[in-house]
Amino acid sequence: MPASTGKGYRAETRLVHSGTLRSQFGETSEALFLTQGYVYETAEECEARFSRKIPGYVYSRYSNPTMDMFEKRMAALEGAEAARATATGMAAVTTAIMGLVKAGDHVVAAKALFGSCRWVIEEWLPRFGVSSTLVNGTDLSAWKVAMRKNTTACFLESPTNPTLEVIDIAAVAEIAHTAGAKLVVDNVFATPLYQSPLKLGADVVVYSATKHIDGQGRVLGGVILASEKLINDHYHQVLRQTGPSLSPFNAWVLLKGLETLVVRVQWQTDAAAAVADALAGHKKIRRLIYPGRSDHPQAAVITKQMRAGSTLCSFEVVGGKEGAFRFLNNLRLIGITNNLGDAKSLVTHPTTTTHQRLTPEQRAELGIGDGLIRFSAGLEHPADLIEDLVTALDKV
Repeated sequence: MPASTGKGYRAETRLVHSGTLRSQFGETSEALFLTQGYVYETAEECEARFSRKIPGYVYSRYSNPTMDMFEKRMAALEGAEAARATATGMAAVTTAIMGLVKAGDHVVAAKALFGSCRWVIEEWLPRFGVSSTLVNGTDLSAWKVAMRKNTTACFLESPTNPTLEVIDIAAVAEIAHTAGAKLVVDNVFATPLYQSPLKLGADVVVYSATKHIDGQGRVLGGVILASEKLINDHYHQVLRQTGPSLSPFNAWVLLKGLETLVVRVQWQTDAAAAVADALAGHKKIRRLIYPGRSDHPQAAVITKQMRAGSTLCSFEVVGGKEGAFRFLNNLRLIGITNNLGDAKSLVTHPTTTTHQRLTPEQRAELGIGDGLIRFSAGLEHPADLIEDLVTALDKV
């Protein structure tokens, strides 16, 4: 396959081959280039590379062969013209937003965000003279009302963390573009396999590669995907000069993770669906949310923009925090953590972890009760997961 995008090949094939660069040794597996810098044949060549008049690597803070392979493979999978890797998912989110704004600008974002993302919007942007408005992401009229003449960026995640709301990306993109703004979408929960925000009208897509892309709890990483022009105009210099760079080793691990992404995510999706069906209606659960079920509040939007329900479900255990903790402490197979997308099944208590900085009133507005649990399906047999969950629920 050509080292560029592999257009015409299906996702499974692109995930194995796209972007591959081979050294003079003709290695089968992608090479790991652990180098900080590069040597030039002449001073003229050095000058030409630094000025980007000729292609080539300059410094591994922002250009490295292994990182380049990861970026090209992600771009091929996403259907994007270009990608830039970052050290973490939050580095990707922060750069994606900051690259679009300047002092005096305005950002509109959905209220339902991962805690750190919401901190960037509410606490970080104002330090640089950028104001923001948070809206109910599923209320399209709220997006329209929030737009101002100085709105330059909109931001959302869909499905949301942790209540798995699904926002109409195409509709929000149209609202943003009408106002002259760009739309950034965090697509980590849906994965690039089940939702394609760029095709729905988004301008920028971000991922925490730490999650499903690695998928085995090994390394951190993030990636920004957009048009070549948008990357060059808004992100290249930010990444080059500020340095939130992905390490070559992590890029190599993420490349190997991409090779098995389809196999892992399909199994995890089947497991999440089985768990959701098994727990629906359980007497110890007040409500259950899974984007693959017909009783999801945004089922019509899901049918329009997602190809499957993905790997997470959320449910509210009776008894509030005490009931949730009793449930968590009686799990034997599933791990308690704040991560997701791992080969091992994991559960999170958002009120005391990912969303603990929000006030009780803010959490209540988002539907994050003290009994809410977020479940991330791993690669275990679904029957074993269901047995562990049901047994723990019986102790509540």
